Amino acid sequence: MKTLHCLIAELRSAFSSATNQIALPLVVVSAALMVQPCGAASSDASWTETDSLSAQTQFHTATLLPDGKVLVVEGDGVFTELYDPAVGMWEATGSPITPRFLHRATLLINGKVLIEGGYNFGGLASAELYDPTSGTWTTTGSLHKARTFHTATLLRNGRVLVAGGVGAKRPIASTEIYDPVRGAWKETAKLITARSDHAATLLPNGKVLVDGGFDNVGNVLASAELYDPKTDIWTATGSLNHVRSEHTATLLPDGKVLAAAGGNASGLADVTAELYDPASGTWTETGSLAAGRFQHTATLLPDGKVLVAGGPVANHTPEELYDPASGTWTPTAAMITERFRHTATLLPDGKVLVTGGLDHLGIPLASAELYDEGL
Repeated sequence: MKTLHCLIAELRSAFSSATNQIALPLVVVSAALMVQPCGAASSDASWTETDSLSAQTQFHTATLLPDGKVLVVEGDGVFTELYDPAVGMWEATGSPITPRFLHRATLLINGKVLIEGGYNFGGLASAELYDPTSGTWTTTGSLHKARTFHTATLLRNGRVLVAGGVGAKRPIASTEIYDPVRGAWKETAKLITARSDHAATLLPNGKVLVDGGFDNVGNVLASAELYDPKTDIWTATGSLNHVRSEHTATLLPDGKVLAAAGGNASGLADVTAELYDPASGTWTETGSLAAGRFQHTATLLPDGKVLVAGGPVANHTPEELYDPASGTWTPTAAMITERFRHTATLLPDGKVLVTGGLDHLGIPLASAELYDEGL
């Protein structure tokens, strides 16, 4: 049986060397990327260990359910667990019918969780629904095209837009929409540029912003485009100031989108960040992070700040907080265990649950920890 790393390597075989440098590192030689942080880390913020998952995992998904629990579909798709913040413990629940990793998970308005695509000795087109009431999975309509490294965005009308990703061998322009009422997918207008490892953000006006990623020959992209569900049309919008892939994009309370870090054209972790303004359709640079990172997470906190955590960074670098009011980053407490390819979920009490991923040596993790901003 092939290892997870071997399977991922096969997925990347059609990519250029630049893509391989960025997308699947186990260590980062990036001391030169380090920038001295401004100010001291908050003495009130802290990370605490919580109950560990039953198995090591990466390329998994974590979804906050309506009852406040967190559903984790682990990176091999065999184990599925629920985290209960009230007791700080994990419990087993039903496993997907088809084991998978590199899939996406979306909480639907009916309270069920949709997972689609991913990989299991080949790209998957199948999709399944998790019912929190029964703790069981059922099959639903399959995608028209198998894919990994794609995005899935819940639209205002309750449908789910899946865009791009890696198809048979390389990034594709295909997009599809899932209708929960019919339990079926419909092919929609193609992306202007085929891409994978990009970011997708639902804007306040109902459109979806897609930016960055890799194109189908392995180049890192700066281009961005908008999808309008009303017209089923993709249109080009302002390009990023910096190419980036495997970055994060976070919708801020003022309606702007913060794109942070990611892999650059040289195969290194980037420190830059920028803001997209839907009103003007343009990006403007904002404060840079203290350390370059990718395969990290970004979480909008209740106070409007953004917590960026993890990524393969050097020297146990503190995590960082972005303040939209000042446009600057400040260091905050460092995670107990360095990790990337993890998940981060904002809990109802304002804490952030981080699970799994890889440590700085590339070893999969089962551990989980909680971030408390300490306000």
